[in-house]
Amino acid sequence: MVHPLITQDHIDQYQRDGVVLIRGLFANQVELLRAGVAENMAAPGPYASNNDKAGQSGRFFDDYCNWTRIPQFREAIETSPVAEVAADLMGSGRVQMFHDHVLVKEPGTSMATPWHQDGPYYFVEGAQTVSFWSPLDVVSEATLRCVAGSHRWDKEVLPTRWVSEQDFFADTGQYMPVPDPEAEGMPIVEYPMQPGDAVAFNFKTLHGARGNTRTTRRRAFSLRLVGDDARYVERPGPTSPPFPGHDMVPGQRLRDDWFPVLLQR
Repeated sequence: MVHPLITQDHIDQYQRDGVVLIRGLFANQVELLRAGVAENMAAPGPYASNNDKAGQSGRFFDDYCNWTRIPQFREAIETSPVAEVAADLMGSGRVQMFHDHVLVKEPGTSMATPWHQDGPYYFVEGAQTVSFWSPLDVVSEATLRCVAGSHRWDKEVLPTRWVSEQDFFADTGQYMPVPDPEAEGMPIVEYPMQPGDAVAFNFKTLHGARGNTRTTRRRAFSLRLVGDDARYVERPGPTSPPFPGHDMVPGQRLRDDWFPVLLQR
């Protein structure tokens, strides 16, 4: 039996396209998450950024790895059905925490979230991965955009720094340049969403988002989880998040004292 929020069609679409919409995943945690975002913005962590880019208007705040110090984030993770839904989508008996990410685009923020895959930034590899991107405000134009099927590409996309647009690390030949999905006619999936809805997507799914041209803010909470086959992998350079001092070796499961197991079936 799958969780009542989803059907076998959701699972099939996730496996086929690398992206699917889950209505109401965090519906009961919206106020909790809004309070957590406010606390996060009032006291940013060491990885926070306002993504200040020359010629761009507005403020695009993002920060990650704060769930252990912001109690509202922890409570939202623990009280929502996110781990059960993740297990169903990934086809995994085990669901393990990786990290959280907050992304806030204030009214009139022109900067887009560049097209990218999350996986190449991370030190984890596996087919059983899932990110949940959940808006805390009504979104249409500034919603998440994903390229269906991109999680099955032969090559991953070279990660870049969002503001400077420089490569995150040297290309060793294993990565492809960042494509232009609109110019190349790729199948872009995007959804108008209500607060608490969530887009689920694979770590290797190419995605991005437009700027926020509205007069209201666009707050989003993202959660990254991994499954049975996820293992630590070394990249050609630094990873984001870096998790300094983790002491893991290639092929090892993520250490569960740092990355707790949320569900074990």
